[in-house]
Amino acid sequence: MTTHYIQFTRKSGNSKTGDIPVTTTSEETCAYACPLKANGCYAEAGPLAILWRKVTARKMGMAWDAAMSEIAALPQGTLWRHNQAGDLPGIGDDIDGFALIELIRANEGKRGFTYTHKPIDTVKNRGAIRIANEQGFTVNLSANNLAHADELAASNVGPVVVVLPADATRATVTPQGRKVAICPATISDNVTCKTCGLCAIANRKAIIGFPAHGPSKRKASAIAAA
Repeated sequence: MTTHYIQFTRKSGNSKTGDIPVTTTSEETCAYACPLKANGCYAEAGPLAILWRKVTARKMGMAWDAAMSEIAALPQGTLWRHNQAGDLPGIGDDIDGFALIELIRANEGKRGFTYTHKPIDTVKNRGAIRIANEQGFTVNLSANNLAHADELAASNVGPVVVVLPADATRATVTPQGRKVAICPATISDNVTCKTCGLCAIANRKAIIGFPAHGPSKRKASAIAAA
């Protein structure tokens, strides 16, 4: 049984997500492979960082099983975001397949989505993410730059998102010609995750680009430009 802690927020106060349910999962779930870890991650600064540290220290939030019950109780059709900070269950690069199945089951009938930096270089991780996407819980593969986005898209494991330089405002293409659309919520005050929902569509073709943001956006931009 996983010992991860989760903060379940029924209505987010984040202007970009809109007032949808969101979760925050303890930091040990973050992939060792993520180049943004302590190097440009937006969740490591500001109010979210304070919340995340408290969840990681088990001073806020709830045990995994309790959080699954909260998710399962959401009304059918609810759009919600898993992990405004944190990653899929499992320590570091590993995915805890049993815990992910519990999450998939809790999400049945809802429109849950998340992002992962867990590497897909193992059969176990690839299989776990594919199952999630096939069974209605959308797991977006997080790419570090446009070339990496091509690599992840070619794997056919799941939909892809990519970090872009902070000044990116227009749609672009990857080196192999795949279309990259800019997240509408990052360039318009009139769009939120609640009104958009693109990241919850597992079979979409377009890669979604997120311009680097937050106090450490220069570091994230450098990674995006690599």
